[in-house]
Amino acid sequence: QVQLVESGGGLVQAGGSLRLSCAASGSIFSINIMGWYRQAPGKQRELVAVIANGSSTNYADSVKGRFTIFRNNAGNTVYLQMNSLKPEDTAVYYCAAYRQGYAYWGQGTQVTVSS
Repeated sequence: QVQLVESGGGLVQAGGSLRLSCAASGSIFSINIMGWYRQAPGKQRELVAVIANGSSTNYADSVKGRFTIFRNNAGNTVYLQMNSLKPEDTAVYYCAAYRQGYAYWGQGTQVTVSS
């Protein structure tokens, strides 16, 4: 089992920045991908960014150049640095970890960007 705890969400004005954190615990030794997804009201959950072992990354087109995903050296915490935030970035952001073909999810953290 893997437990994920997110933090760092909140309310910010358009153009501002936030950093989300996701701490993984439990059976983290076989996690090979961690990432962030988001879900806005009335919309499906969508990929924001993922990072694999070896530090390769992938981003949604809508956040490229504004968001950066990175992990700590121990590999058990993943961050999402969000700059130049827009109102359309408003959503619940979920951390995900993939281990042995199974996806684990955090409880989500709300990000609200005011115009």
